[in-house]
Amino acid sequence: MALPSASRNVPQTGSFLPPPLTKLEDTGLSLLWLQDLALKILYYQGYLSGFKMAEELALPFAGIVDQILESLKREKLIEVKSSQMGLGEGSYQYAITGAGIMRAREALERSQYAGPAPVPIEVYNEAIRRQSRNRMTITSRTMRQIMSHLVLSEKTIQRLGPALNSGTSIFLYGPPGNGKTSIAKAFGALGLSQTMYIPYALYIDGQIVKLYDSVNHQRAPDQDTQSTGTGNLRAGARRDPRWVKIRRPFIMTGGELTLEGLDLVFDDVHKYYEAPFQVKANGGILLIDDFGRQLVRPRDLLNRWIVPLENRVDYLTLHTGRKVEVPFDVLVVFSTNLPPRDLVDEAFLRRLRHKIEIGDPSYEEYREIFKRVAQQKGVQYSDQGLAYLLQEWYIKRNRKLRASHPRDLCDQILDIARYLSVEPVMSKEMIDRAAQSYFVEL
Repeated sequence: MALPSASRNVPQTGSFLPPPLTKLEDTGLSLLWLQDLALKILYYQGYLSGFKMAEELALPFAGIVDQILESLKREKLIEVKSSQMGLGEGSYQYAITGAGIMRAREALERSQYAGPAPVPIEVYNEAIRRQSRNRMTITSRTMRQIMSHLVLSEKTIQRLGPALNSGTSIFLYGPPGNGKTSIAKAFGALGLSQTMYIPYALYIDGQIVKLYDSVNHQRAPDQDTQSTGTGNLRAGARRDPRWVKIRRPFIMTGGELTLEGLDLVFDDVHKYYEAPFQVKANGGILLIDDFGRQLVRPRDLLNRWIVPLENRVDYLTLHTGRKVEVPFDVLVVFSTNLPPRDLVDEAFLRRLRHKIEIGDPSYEEYREIFKRVAQQKGVQYSDQGLAYLLQEWYIKRNRKLRASHPRDLCDQILDIARYLSVEPVMSKEMIDRAAQSYFVEL
């Protein structure tokens, strides 16, 4: 398949901005396919003005949507129901005809997708590669800033920085409750300070893959389109409106992850695809939390990641059997509470670039965490109370310190204080009652 003109318009230097569309050929899609998409939208929505149709298709009215509507009128698939004098063809109200309904139903049997026009996969691939080169480089100072809300040892911070700069893979392991997920979320917060463009949907050999996900993608302010109305689609935007400006994604998945979820997911009812987690995370971070607790074996899961992690490309399979190459520009963070030896062998661990143990806090780190949490939650902190807690409930009982304990114990103190109608303080009585209802001897 020849590369569509839209991909030739992708600028070759500087930051990526989806180039504007001036004629139908720039979309990389055929007129016939765009006609079907417009008819499906009209079939579902009834009457639409030309400008509203441009908004639904995410295409400029002038030079593109007006041409689509004109061709549909010539074939008597739509008709003009009303118009407002002086506002041009974009204000005309269009309705689908009987012949148009038949054509729309035929199109809906192939796919019920009726949203923004997609972007050809080749154009998307080039755009992801372009935007990969604009990532921020993390310095020691930046690392301390993004981790300032967490209490971590200097050794851990100095290991996390280079791992984040690698942009490839990080394996975080250690006992539960010591902040592995919080560390990964701090990575994500850093990514949210940067923006990138992704399309609403992808076009692959006539098939649609929905990419933009309002749950996992956070939109960013976009000066290159108007945020309200359809003015940008009437006169033509400074960029291709099929693209959405988002914060660099941070996507978290846990025990629900399956091998099937890492490939294109075909909806048998609606007859289009949903992009898998790693494609939605392109340009950002994918956190696999509680690694090892998925229904699929860890070895099978890692086998699926070997080629993408090493070659930075992934291969997805259409239900027709065709394999499609997409960039794998994802920082994959594996987080686990299980011992690494119980999950994978040395050969697999070698393929994970950075292995970092997040261990139990020291007594001094535990004290700092407790002070911060108590202040944040409104519990009156006391060094004497903390000393009593450590002696009676940790040292005497040979209990390990966990970074999450201060938060949970403060919550227990607040619950008890509200029940007793007293101030939340770190008295011996409060500490004993909180610890008795929190700790369980295993």
